[in-house]
Amino acid sequence: MPIALLALTAGAFGIGTTEFVIMGLLLQVSADLHVSIAAAGLLISGYALGVAVGAPLLTIATRRISRKTVLLALMAIFTLGNIACALAPSYETLMAARVITSLAHGTFFGVGSVVATGLVAPEKRASAIAVMFTGLTAATMLGVPAGAWLGLHFGWRSTFWAVALIGVLALAVLALFVPRDRSANSLASAPLREELAVLARPQVLLGLGMTVLGYAGVFVVFTYIQPLLTRITGLSEAAVSPLLLLFGGGLAVGNILGGKLADRALMPAVLGTLAALAAVLAVMQPALQAGATAALFVGALGISAFATVAPLQLRVLEKAAGAGQNLASSLNIAAFNLGNALGAWVGGTVIDRGPGLGALGWVAALLTLVGLAIAVWGRALDRRDPAPVDCAPART
Repeated sequence: MPIALLALTAGAFGIGTTEFVIMGLLLQVSADLHVSIAAAGLLISGYALGVAVGAPLLTIATRRISRKTVLLALMAIFTLGNIACALAPSYETLMAARVITSLAHGTFFGVGSVVATGLVAPEKRASAIAVMFTGLTAATMLGVPAGAWLGLHFGWRSTFWAVALIGVLALAVLALFVPRDRSANSLASAPLREELAVLARPQVLLGLGMTVLGYAGVFVVFTYIQPLLTRITGLSEAAVSPLLLLFGGGLAVGNILGGKLADRALMPAVLGTLAALAAVLAVMQPALQAGATAALFVGALGISAFATVAPLQLRVLEKAAGAGQNLASSLNIAAFNLGNALGAWVGGTVIDRGPGLGALGWVAALLTLVGLAIAVWGRALDRRDPAPVDCAPART
């Protein structure tokens, strides 16, 4: 894999850390800012909704700018946003800072995915996306546990200062190693209406739908992993960080596995990974009754969650070939985060107004099964029109 792809991975690590780190800080943030755990969980929803809004808007606004310049500008926004989070004096200010930070997320991963697939041979596209998303797995495996440890010992604000430093380092790596486009975006000269026309393709819309609902199940559970492990399994707060490390290891395995499976057979990978994720979520309640089985569940959740990412992203890229590919790619990142927001909201509703923490697993499984049903629908449409679509972008 080219070094430019590893530079994209470094940027993904920084952005992934700020997205996920709040999950290990929910109890500290809720206590310090005098809000409920469910309200603290909405900091994840707010971030995710910012991604969903920012992804299409910034992708369209930057369509005529060099991809490298776009990536550097987005990393600068990310860094400044985390500084604002560290300085936030209230819950409302922290929420606003999280939303500002999130605006960079969708377009970074969307444009970065297109750049990544253009750096490798066509048969390695899913693996290239998986390598870039390894930054997210590393963020969860290293950044989130480290952030939880910092928050426990030095206060949650110290975590955001550390993430801002990661942003500065990632900005430097991107500037050094991502190649400048040989020309402006080769598709940028297309009229805007041609780029927006991709949203009229049924298979693209189905791809976005299976991403939103299939992935929402992950965050019904993972958003509240700290209270789940402390209040149901009975672990101490200090024991949560090692299990988050285990989750991150599972993400790394699942990410690589999903890329390999998607390179071999894309739609079977989409269907198989979503089915596996639903099965893991369905066994949450019995698995959390003991420490050993809880650890197995957390690892399995990580594997099954990120095994879906490369297949779902490549599916949308494949069905969005042409002028709208950058936009569709960013929208699918927005779809992942809309799923995050939906999952966090559904989980909070189940906790506050429903049967409580113990019911999160089967509710999450039902959401993922809806995503799987959409994928089955997409597969049926493929059989009606089996013609392959070339999704390889122009090389940078």
